[in-house]
Parts: sequence; structure tokens; C-alpha cells
Amino acid sequence: MGEDRFYITTPIYYVNDVPHLGHAYTTIAADAMSRFHRMRGREVFFLTGTDEHGQKVAQAASARGVSEQQHCDELHQNFKSLWERLNISNDAFIRTTDPEHKDQVQTALQKLWDDGWVYEQDYEGWYSVSDEMFVTDPDEIESLKAAGKVEFVKEANYFFKMSAFQEKLVAAIESDELGIRPTSRRNEILGFLNQPLGDLSISRPKSRLSWGVELPFAPDHVCYVWVDALLNYCTALRYLNPGIPADDSYGPVWPADYHLIGKDILTTHSVYWTTVLMALGLPLPRHIFAHGWWTFEGQKMSKSMGNVVDPNLLIDEFGVDPLRYFVLRQMPFGQDGDFGATALVERINSDLANDMGNLASRVSNLVAGDGGAIVPGEATAATASILEEFENAATDYEKAFEEFEFSAALRRIWDSLSAANKMIQDTEPWRLRKERDEDPAAGALYDEVMRTSAIILSGAAALLYPVMPERMQTLWESLGWTGQLAELRYEGDSRLLGAPTGTVVKGDALFPRINAKAVPTFTERAAGLDG
Repeated sequence: MGEDRFYITTPIYYVNDVPHLGHAYTTIAADAMSRFHRMRGREVFFLTGTDEHGQKVAQAASARGVSEQQHCDELHQNFKSLWERLNISNDAFIRTTDPEHKDQVQTALQKLWDDGWVYEQDYEGWYSVSDEMFVTDPDEIESLKAAGKVEFVKEANYFFKMSAFQEKLVAAIESDELGIRPTSRRNEILGFLNQPLGDLSISRPKSRLSWGVELPFAPDHVCYVWVDALLNYCTALRYLNPGIPADDSYGPVWPADYHLIGKDILTTHSVYWTTVLMALGLPLPRHIFAHGWWTFEGQKMSKSMGNVVDPNLLIDEFGVDPLRYFVLRQMPFGQDGDFGATALVERINSDLANDMGNLASRVSNLVAGDGGAIVPGEATAATASILEEFENAATDYEKAFEEFEFSAALRRIWDSLSAANKMIQDTEPWRLRKERDEDPAAGALYDEVMRTSAIILSGAAALLYPVMPERMQTLWESLGWTGQLAELRYEGDSRLLGAPTGTVVKGDALFPRINAKAVPTFTERAAGLDG
């Protein structure tokens, strides 16, 4: 990562898919990281988009009786709409049907051909239409044959000499030139590369598939959809980032600091993509981070379960920011985790409504009812340790967050919120306010407790803005601050932003409590659909 620039990508999502929680999870993580780095003064480019070529797209369009382009034009909006609802701050949205992208894919393919990295060869084997790739593992072939999910294909294809880069790729991973995270995924790819690496078929004959990018050196073939799709990470820099024109090597923004992906597409990104980059003479991405999968109350995703955990429905019921917080807090990023309605409600009520919401309500109610001003002053022994704890927590938070340890980072901020809540409970500022007319010391302590609480809430709002941008902006304004947190740029090391000088206002509950007994589990909801 350069000091002043940060480039992060999600996968480009398959346009036929109905956007689900897995898509949302990757994109929320990328968004939180983008906002985090912007607030630290870095020039961020955050790319997402849709993958719109291939056999399944053509088949789906035909089934609907529309052209492939119309099909893609309509369906990609499902992702754009969800990203808007989730407050995703992507800088660009690429579509692989963009003419500019297709032109650059053809340029890259021509270079691979000219440089001798592509050859033609007859090929026969079992082809998975659902995965749009040939299957070579004998056990997998038998399983897919039994399920009717593969077909035997014999055709002339163009192949990329992927095998020529095996040793170089292993060296790049072992030296951490290519950082694959978490470590378990790095080991998985190194294990995969212990076996001889074959060459990669990068074309499909038009007689079988016409919906794709035409090979410039073989007009009767189209590009294998994965090669077309992976090149998006570079091609976008040429036409979707006009503020920083890309050079011949896609610099200065390339290479990407992070590709965020699900673990199911680790091999395509860590092996196919990286070897193509090597053949093109381009730098490798600095990191590929493959996160885990969600189960839903112990179950894998099914059609009925997918319907009840539709991100749009979760937003309608629980709100955008609580959903964003939950998915980043509930499990360590990189591991598998379980998503349940009960766990979601517990996290909202405990962390958000109780720990943060109650602290914000107590401060705003007391101060707003007392004229709305935070009285300036210096910390004494009564609160200095609370402020020191917040500074330490902020440092720990930032270190963890930058390493994608979202859960640990958030837990650390909650340590400080707990300390502030304990200070409120111990000092009873509502009592101090009643006693201050007769006891100046009570009044001074009341002012200090309110000031300290407001300072901690202000700092927490800023730190947590990347995770919960909407609610933290609301908290920020209720504390008397002006301006948009999105525009805040930290200066220096301290994350104590000082006491707000504006008017503190009493507002609605920041995170209303949810009646847990009234929320059915996702399993119960899915069973209702199945019935």
C-alpha cells in the first residue's frame, strides 16, 4: 500500500445472481476499508461491478426472450440498487459489457498471442455449464455426471501457457510479494501448486458460445469468461478513474492493494489471474483476501433460506447500519460463521442499543436538558484514565482494522464504551446535577463526566463511521458537531477529537431496542415458505 493511495476491489458479481448476503458481506467489508483509508488522507479507488458474459447469461436471456445485452442492462441494476441501500461508497462500477473494457481485453489477448503465451489445441473433456469450466478431477466428474451437471465436449480451443509460471508464482507467494490472506488460504494455494500446473483454456468456439469478447487473433472464438472478468481490475483504471489516467502498465493506481473475494474463487484469483498478469508483464496485486462463508442458523443456503435472508429484507427489518455492524462484528473476517436472527437481535440490543445507544441517550438527554452546551475544561484524575483507555483502544482498533480484523477492532472500541458507561453508573451525573447548586465540586464533576462522555462518543462516532456511516453521522450531529464525517481527515496520532462546541440536542434513540420474542428465526421463516 502506498502512503497516499489505496486500491481495493470486490469480485465482479455474476449478473444472473440474485444479490445475497455473501455479495453484501464482501462489499460491506470493502466499503468499510475504503472509508477507513479515506479518513486517513489516502486517495482511495474502490471498484465493484458485474460479470456479464458467458454461456449461462446467454441461456438466461434466451429463456426470457430478450437479447443478452438487454438482460444484462436490466439485471445489473439489482446490484447497484442494493449497494445504494447499503451505503456502499464505490468509486466505480464496472460492467464487462462496457465497450471500453472489451477493447482492453482484446488488447491484452493480442499481447498474450504475440508474445507466444497462447497456442491452439484440440481438447476433449467434461464441461460444467454451471461453472463454465472443464472439470478434470475424476471423482468430481463422476459426481457431476450422476447429477447431470456436465457434458462431454470435443473442440479446438486456445490455451494460455499457465504452467510456465508455476515456479515464479510459488516464489511470489512464499516471499509475500503476493500476500494471500488469511494464512490458511495461502497454505491452500501453495498446496495446490505442489502438483504440476496445467495450461488454461481461454477460449470457447462461437459455434457453442457467442456471448463473449471475441479473440482478436481468432474471430471464431470468444474469450473464456474468467479471463475476461479478471482483467476488469486493470481495465477499469483506464476509463472509470478519469482523475488519475492509467499508463501502459495501469499505474499509478495498479497494483491493487487488496482483492476481496469469497474463498470459492481463490484459485481463479490466486493462480489464473496472477499468471496472466505475469505473462502481460504487469505487477501482481499486493494482497488477495479470501473471506469465509455464512451458514444460516446452522444450515447452508437454500432457495427458501435465501429468500428470508435477502439483504433487502434484512435492511427493511433491522436497518442498514445494524446489518453492516453485525456482519463485521460477528465473526473474524476470513473464517466461516453463522448468521441467525436471534444472534442479530442480541447484538443489536446488547452492543448498539445498550452499550452505545444508552450512553448517547444519557449524555444528550442530560446536556440538552441543561442548555445543550458541553462545558470546556481539563481532565482530572476522575476521568484521565477513561480518556487514556480510549486513546489506547483507538490505536488498537486502527491496527486491527487495517489488517481486516474487524471483529477484534470493534470489540476494542466497545471496551472504551463500557468504561464510559461504568463512569456514568459510578458518578451518577443526574444526581450530581441536582446537587451542584449547593456543592460546586458536584457541579465540576458533572461537567467533567459529560465532557468526557461526549469526547469518547465523538471519537467513537468518527472511528466507527466506516462501519455505520448513517447512524454515526446522526450521533456526530446530535453531539453538536457540524460537517460530514465523510470529510473528516485525521491529523496527528490522537483520536481524541476534543469536546464538541456546538449545541447538544436530544433526538430519537440511536438504536431502538428490538423485542426479541417478536422476531422469528430464519429457520422458522424458511419453513413457512416451504410449507
